[in-house]
Amino acid sequence: MSAPNPGTAGPAGADMSALIRAIAERGDRDAFARLFRHFAPRLKAFLMRGGLPANAAEELAQETMLAVWRKASYFDPARAAASTWIFTIARNLSIDLKRRERHGQTSRAEMLEEGVDEASGETILMGAEREARVRAALARLSEDQATIVRLSFFQDKPHSQIAQELGIPLGTAKSRVRLALARLRTLLEDLK
Repeated sequence: MSAPNPGTAGPAGADMSALIRAIAERGDRDAFARLFRHFAPRLKAFLMRGGLPANAAEELAQETMLAVWRKASYFDPARAAASTWIFTIARNLSIDLKRRERHGQTSRAEMLEEGVDEASGETILMGAEREARVRAALARLSEDQATIVRLSFFQDKPHSQIAQELGIPLGTAKSRVRLALARLRTLLEDLK
């Protein structure tokens, strides 16, 4: 399934890139509404040509646009045109849907064993960017908070073991984990 020619109707390529940038930088709902009006019907037609029934194509077109809203900060106009990026998201979601249908309720572990869940370049890049953001946020935590997050999430230790290792009551360990996560969440939002 290759991306169609976006045609001349609607915003020009530079305008579409600017709309995505406005979404990424300011959460601009008007920019998103313009993109949605332009792309949703085209995505539905594209997905229907790819073999999806109308209702599934419409749902996947909406899911694609939701992904555009969430991933707008990952868009790089130097790598691809806005339309190419958006249709690639739709294509990938369509492939994922077909895989899920073909494999039924196959578990993630089974999919990995079969080699079905291979990471794409975009997935790897997004993971690396997410990891860099988490590292930057962790560096801004106090030493105590960073330690508690590392023990809880990176070393996957239960609260009781954390309390024992740090020599603090269990309730204190739980509170510190909760507070550290709240602080980390705030820092991650600031780093967007």
